This record gives sequence, structure tokens and C-alpha cells, in this order.
Amino acid sequence: MKKRVLSGIQASGDLHIGNYFGMIKRMVEYQDRSDLFLFIANLHTLTTIQDPKEMKRLTLQAAMDLLALGIDPDRCHFWAQSDVPEVTELAWILSCVTPMGLMERAHSYKDKVAKGIHPTLGLFSYPVLMAADILINQVQVVPVGKDQKQHVEIARDIALKFNGHYGDTFVIPEPEIPEEVAVIPGVDGQKMSKSYGNTIPIFGAEADIKKCVMGVVTDSKGIGEPKDKQCTLLQLCKVVMPAKDYADFEKRFCKGGMGYGDAKKALLEAIQKTFRPFRDKRIHFEAHPEEVEKILEDGAIKVRRVTFKTLERVREVTGLRY
Repeated sequence: MKKRVLSGIQASGDLHIGNYFGMIKRMVEYQDRSDLFLFIANLHTLTTIQDPKEMKRLTLQAAMDLLALGIDPDRCHFWAQSDVPEVTELAWILSCVTPMGLMERAHSYKDKVAKGIHPTLGLFSYPVLMAADILINQVQVVPVGKDQKQHVEIARDIALKFNGHYGDTFVIPEPEIPEEVAVIPGVDGQKMSKSYGNTIPIFGAEADIKKCVMGVVTDSKGIGEPKDKQCTLLQLCKVVMPAKDYADFEKRFCKGGMGYGDAKKALLEAIQKTFRPFRDKRIHFEAHPEEVEKILEDGAIKVRRVTFKTLERVREVTGLRY
């Protein structure tokens, strides 16, 4: 039997290559080797986006992006988080068994407030909603980056506490962190993130993508000097280029004789070659948003067969079903 795997992506703006190589590419591969559950986390997005028109636009944009990049609703469960009301009911029930100390140790709240996000109860309790996303679908594996590992650990702790008090109800999930793409560097060398403003967009204008690539931070070494294997530019090339092409490129780059300008052009070419096939699909979905809305509607119906069953069990063991 295939393992059940879950992942979610926030509806928070343009996707970048870090999103693709860090998560989406793996999700496309998971469609064949696992029972994939993939959702657009627009309830989580409410912590930062509260304009209704913008929320709807971003939710549909995220769906179009994922569909264009290879997510197939016939081979997975694919839905928008807000279309499955069972998850918010479970989040409240879980919050009633979650120790405050566990929440106070969560680093995400402090990190986001430090970045200027307005502190709210929703932002503070974000990990409980994430736990509900995971546990209500009874998933076994949650692929995450290193920075999200604590959220899965919190979900595990909550599930163990709930199961210990009410009896076996939830599957205990395991995080999966592939080391080779654990952190995708941005153009400044930090983790690629919209919040850092250091991304390379997937579906942006060609001129904007080129500007981002040419802005990748490098040192001052000349063309003839050997280059550092750990430099940001080479790490990005390693992520984007096919393994065979990269092996030859790395040798030429590191021994000297290649300037940073030529290396950036090679990175740009690799990005264009990788994502060009997805652009036509993205244009189609943008011209036919009704198709995307129908896909999300059908996906919610499909996944609620799972979430309703879990919530009925939770209501029964907690005494809420009388």
C-alpha cells in the first residue's frame, strides 16, 4: 500500500524556483509513488493577507501555478484549505489539548513578528492549524524543509497527547527532509524566500527573471581564478541543471577560466529550458479560471470523504457526538 503524503503551499504570491525545487517537483514525483494530499493553505495566508479580492486572486493563482507545474488532480487529492471546514473544527479541538508551553517554544511566531508581521492569535496558533491539516488526513509522511521540521514535530506531539488521552485516533506523521535540496539559496545567499526579496520567479517576465539571475551575489575573483564550490551561483546551478550537465559545468567553473557573467548566463539558460514547457499551460489556465475553480471544487469533495470520517471519530471519542 502506498504511503499517504501531505504538503501545502501558501497562497501568498508568485512562485519562485526555490518553491519548485524545494517542494513542488517532489510533489509531482509523489503522485505516482504515494497517495498524495496537496492543498493551497489560504487559511494560513489570512495571517498576512486580509483583502478579500487579493485572497481570491492569490488562491486561484496558486492553483494555476501548481497545475501548470505538473500537479494532476486525477492522480492526487488537490484542494483549497478553506473549502474543507472540518479542518478548522479539528484545529479548535486540538487547541484544547495543546499545552501552552509547546506553543511558546515554537520559533515561527517569534520569527514572523521579528520580520514585521502583525502579531495575532491566528499567527500564534498557526502550528495548531497546521497540525489539524496533517492529522485530519491521517498522513504518514510530511515532506518539509529544515525550517518547517518543528511544525511537524508539534503535530506529532499533539497527536501523541490526544491519542494518549482519548485512545488511538490519529496516525503519527513523520517529517521527510531530503538533504540535497533542504535549502535553496536566494540571489543574496540566504534561503530563497519572498520575505527576503531574494527570489527568482518561475512565471515572471523574461526581463525580470534575467535581472534576478544577473543579480546573484558573487565575490570579486577574476576569470582566471579558481572559484569556490560553495558559492551561491554554483549552488543554484546545481539545483537547476541536469546532473550530467552540471558535473561538466562545475569542473570548468571551479578550475578557473570562466567568469561569473558567463556562469550567470548558463544559469539563466538552464532556468529558461526547465520552465519553458510549463508556461503555455499556465497561460491556458489563466485564460480559463473556471476550469481551475471546478478542479478545486471537485478536489474538496474528494478530500472531505477522508476529513469527515476522521472528524466523526474525533467527535465520538471526545463526547461531542451525542
